[in-house]
Amino acid sequence: MVGGHDELDGSFEIDDDLTLANPTLLHPERRSRDPLTLPVLALNRHFHPVQVTTARRAFLLLFGGAAHAIDEVGEVHDFSSWRGLPVRDTDDGLPIVGGSLRVPRVLHLRRYERVRRPTVRLSRRNVMLRDAHQCQYCSKRPPVRDLNIDHVVPRSRGGVDSWENLVTACRPCNLRKGRRTPEEASMRLLRTPTAPRWSASMLLLLGRPEPFKEWEPFLKSA
Repeated sequence: MVGGHDELDGSFEIDDDLTLANPTLLHPERRSRDPLTLPVLALNRHFHPVQVTTARRAFLLLFGGAAHAIDEVGEVHDFSSWRGLPVRDTDDGLPIVGGSLRVPRVLHLRRYERVRRPTVRLSRRNVMLRDAHQCQYCSKRPPVRDLNIDHVVPRSRGGVDSWENLVTACRPCNLRKGRRTPEEASMRLLRTPTAPRWSASMLLLLGRPEPFKEWEPFLKSA
């Protein structure tokens, strides 16, 4: 079988290390030529997207009977049926003995029911995404290299790292504000900072501006 792995017993666990927002896995410029590392959208038993995994994991689940592959028209295939599909010019193919095996784009996990309730990790990148790369004091959008993360209540005044106390600021505004609060610096925030409420679809697509077309019907419902 693929990669020399033995047949699975049908049981599986979701890979926690393949997070919903994994730019290494998803970003087009970082896609490896190895077809086993290509991204595959995994759906739970109710056809809700729960994660992006690798083609290697998808093939193992498909071969072991724990999952089915879904083609571009929504037909569901077990491994035997999937193996009989041709590899078209628009597909990615995995070389196997006697030909090539189409790499699935969408995987249906037959017995997995849980819905991932993703949380957004607090990070410099995600704060800037929340703020649309816009300075929250002057509203300008300079290049990312000219943006900083500002503590609304400065650390020296007891300010903490939290969604409610971090905002995107351009360098001039960041320097102007210094170790003061916005009120003390007479600098008004564009909006009150809060934790983002991004959909599961957005989190799945972070780092990947163009998902496979086969993903779209399932992401629209997430």
